Amino acid sequence: MSISAIIIDDNQDAVELFQEYLEVKGIDVLGVGYNGKEAVELFLKLRPDVVFIDVTMPYYDGFYALEKVRKLDHDVKIIMVTADSQTHQKKKIFELNADAIATKPYDIEDIVDVLEKITNQRVSPTSLGSNS
Repeated sequence: MSISAIIIDDNQDAVELFQEYLEVKGIDVLGVGYNGKEAVELFLKLRPDVVFIDVTMPYYDGFYALEKVRKLDHDVKIIMVTADSQTHQKKKIFELNADAIATKPYDIEDIVDVLEKITNQRVSPTSLGSNS
């Protein structure tokens, strides 16, 4: 059984690259969004296993999305993504009940380790178009 996810980040290039990384690792990326409001809308529509949310975004930020998604589903796994390592920000993330924090720039193997820990599922890469 594959893990499904959505990715929310205001940087479209970062979203595309992260989506490719996850898909190579066998994660089913159901959708992407670019602000906290889209995170909530996509979550309601797609109901993924895991939500990756960037903390710092204009308009509706990651804290908005984390709080709203958590109220909609207490059990969904939420990984907050941030380039900011300030202690007060991490404290707020965990007060809002995120399951994990991934620090940018992230290592995909670290992301896989976190996914396996919080979902209790093994992440295995897909076979990439082998013709043998």
